[in-house]
Amino acid sequence: MQSALMRIALALLVFALILQRYDGLMFEEWCIADEQTPDDELQRALDWACGRGGADCRKIQRGQPCYLPNTIRDHASYAFNNYYQKFKNKGATCYFNAAAMVTDLDPSHGSCKFEFTPDN
Repeated sequence: MQSALMRIALALLVFALILQRYDGLMFEEWCIADEQTPDDELQRALDWACGRGGADCRKIQRGQPCYLPNTIRDHASYAFNNYYQKFKNKGATCYFNAAAMVTDLDPSHGSCKFEFTPDN
């Protein structure tokens, strides 16, 4: 009987240690333009994100690291993610009138680095 209780106690201890280790695990998410969204809708959402939304869109300007590829979809992805990372801990979402989606694949490419901000 004592041996069974020891095994149960040991199993609970191991389980508690595993839970404690995974409690601090961080899942990285980025916000990108949805592939199915038409360019005119992406442009409206991009304009909002870089304007009233408050995203920092300097890196998608000509000559900056995220200017190329010079497409609405790529620029919108950068702007959406910048907005999302900047404001997600204040309740912002990755929605943009259904023009965006969350991904766990880092969309960074070359010298263009998409930010990631851990959740609070």
